[in-house]
Amino acid sequence: MESARANAGPPVVVPTPRPSPSPTPAPPPAEPVRTGFWFEGPMQQGALLTGRVPSGTRSLIFEGEPVDIGKDGFFIIGLDRDSKAEVRLVATLNEGRTVERTLNVAPGDWKLEYINAPYRAGVSSEAFKARRGPELARIVAARDVNVVSDGWRQDFIWPVTGRQSGYFGSQRVYQGKPGSYHGGADIAVPTGTIFVAPADGVVTLAAKDDFTLEGKLIIIDHGMGLNSAFLHASEILVNKGDRVKQGQPIGKVGRSGRATGPHLHWGLKWKDARIDPLLVAGPPSE
Repeated sequence: MESARANAGPPVVVPTPRPSPSPTPAPPPAEPVRTGFWFEGPMQQGALLTGRVPSGTRSLIFEGEPVDIGKDGFFIIGLDRDSKAEVRLVATLNEGRTVERTLNVAPGDWKLEYINAPYRAGVSSEAFKARRGPELARIVAARDVNVVSDGWRQDFIWPVTGRQSGYFGSQRVYQGKPGSYHGGADIAVPTGTIFVAPADGVVTLAAKDDFTLEGKLIIIDHGMGLNSAFLHASEILVNKGDRVKQGQPIGKVGRSGRATGPHLHWGLKWKDARIDPLLVAGPPSE
């Protein structure tokens, strides 16, 4: 036995196989270079356009004013109800070169009522003027707030469903002289009907005390200079500074302020441009 062990020779060491390294994942394909602008939305008065700048853009100017750009190059611009027939965008690239784009804006199809009588402006009392000044200051301050929100990227929904009783852009013309136009969309529904946020955003004004004209008023900033205003509420369910989600209840319909019946007035603005909710959210359902 001992002789057999002596002749067996040294032990054989079998190396442990090393695990094969995991293959390195391939990098994602490079995004194609964008040499020009991209747009989505109707090129007409009252519309809100989504766009994307050329690759390497460091700043964007629309009609002489700066426009915010998302990290992915997306942006929005509003074409006012009375927008010019041609508007211009200028993108400045990182190397200093500029890329320009002129947009041809089609006229809006507004409801006009022609009155064969001279226009008579109402006379405001001193009491009205004294009250109205601070109200307008609060509205302007609420719209000047810049918040971080991606609500502008969402597909907007109507804050309430029902019969549309007032149309954006509608206007009376008195013997050739245009009066002021309607700056939003009205939906006639019973007092107490819940209305919701059409997109994510931050509440910048929750006026639970009645304003002279607007009544109980909510303003929500959706980011990138886009905000919604909701007028004539009977009750407000949110507070200034609240972050709201699309579809979240924010108030109840009423007839506060200057209103002839219960309805919700929804107004949309991008900076100073008034936007038609119908062109943003599509036709409302009754």
